[in-house]
Amino acid sequence: VQLQASGGGLVQAGGSLRLSCAVSGRTFSTYAMGWFRQAPGKERGFVAAISWSGGTTMYADSVKGRFTISRDNAKKTVYLQTNSLTPEDTAVYYCARGRTIEVVSTTPDYWGQGTQVTVSS
Repeated sequence: VQLQASGGGLVQAGGSLRLSCAVSGRTFSTYAMGWFRQAPGKERGFVAAISWSGGTTMYADSVKGRFTISRDNAKKTVYLQTNSLTPEDTAVYYCARGRTIEVVSTTPDYWGQGTQVTVSS
């Protein structure tokens, strides 16, 4: 299984980015997916997760109302729409896979390589 994250970049405060994570393998639609981020000097932390069907989502309090996670099982891709970005959102964003939405939000079994998001003030 490989997870390939993309879509990061440099954006001004208040702007938006749409991150994507393409997943190889046959079992994408049976796994929950998640996004994490790691800012310089900080530990990697949970951002959002989505169940295998897309019917259930979870968000960190810091991104609720601004970020939206979604998935397209036919394209084997999970997305993170990030809006109203602030400099505090600057981090490397990682996608991850887990057996359930509870597992992916705490102990994923696969990680992507990360994509850098930089928000300027």
